[in-house]
Amino acid sequence: MYRFLIVIEKANGNFSAYSPDLPGCVATGRTREQATRNMSEAIELHVQGLMEDKLPVPKSRSSAEYVTLPAKATTPQSAAAQR
Repeated sequence: MYRFLIVIEKANGNFSAYSPDLPGCVATGRTREQATRNMSEAIELHVQGLMEDKLPVPKSRSSAEYVTLPAKATTPQSAAAQR
């Protein structure tokens, strides 16, 4: 079983997706859900192609985290002034 992180971005009028662990493997869709489905198919085809060519399938090494900031984020200048 393979598991890969995908990143989905809102583009102009559609959504695009890619996997940091599979360079060149990308997909798009009119909706987020469609982009996710298309990316799943793209990854499946990409991995099948690697296996058929007897190339190694990259290990999934990527992860994602959200960073939370207060609603009124502090700028570097104002943070320095507070010290």
